[in-house]
Amino acid sequence: MKCILSFLIFLPLIFRSPQKEKIFVGSTPANSLVRNFLGISRTDSIDFIRWKLVLQDGQYELQCNYGISKPNTNGFINGGKKIEWKGSFSKQQNIYQFNYSNRNLKLIELNHDLLHFINNDRHLLVGNGGWSYTLNCISPTSSNLANASTSPIDIKDSVAFEGRTPCGVPGIIPPGKLCYKLKWYIVLYSSAKTNEEGRYRLLGTGWRAQGGLRGYWNVRRDKDNRIVYQLKDEQGKTFIHLLQLDERVLIFTDVDGKLLVGDEDFSYTLNRKN
Repeated sequence: MKCILSFLIFLPLIFRSPQKEKIFVGSTPANSLVRNFLGISRTDSIDFIRWKLVLQDGQYELQCNYGISKPNTNGFINGGKKIEWKGSFSKQQNIYQFNYSNRNLKLIELNHDLLHFINNDRHLLVGNGGWSYTLNCISPTSSNLANASTSPIDIKDSVAFEGRTPCGVPGIIPPGKLCYKLKWYIVLYSSAKTNEEGRYRLLGTGWRAQGGLRGYWNVRRDKDNRIVYQLKDEQGKTFIHLLQLDERVLIFTDVDGKLLVGDEDFSYTLNRKN
């Protein structure tokens, strides 16, 4: 009888069900680390890469489409080029390493909904005004958890962030209005006394008619002491919340601190402009 009970106890471990697959999508630039992993020549002209990454039980399936963007569409001229393969990955703490043909690529888990490409020093890769280096889960859990910096940016005079996002930033696009993407260019000016407040200038899709928007920003620290940049409108009400992932990458959140999750075309991260 004891043998039977022991077998029943360990039976779930022997016949453990496979982990549920997770699918991440997104569009990124193509720096040298990414090109090397994908086997793309450095001389190939590329505007962006569209990714689909399927994870399950230490194995992954990768589909990429890349090339020159076709004007006024979300596709590529002549359909671009395609890459597909399968490989293995490992995970240590919040770092994924993807392996293929003696090459590897690392991404950090910002939370269960978001992955971000990192370099060999574990710094976040910085995108450009068109695309970021964040991949988005297609079935997000809507979480305020995040692996993020707790030290504010050292703003000597001003710092600028740029990018394109989906249209889901709360309060920007009126309900019922058609919208494909939002363009952003935000300049934060420091005050003479502190790096935790100052003035801003906001340029982008929602403020073209008036030539941009000016106002005040301040830093708020959340319950985990992470840095949130709050932009206030002309009435002094906070209408944009940006969580600092590190000194060069910010991400939009809602008013409750939940990180916004993008789609296959755009993420909700902004990139520091040099």
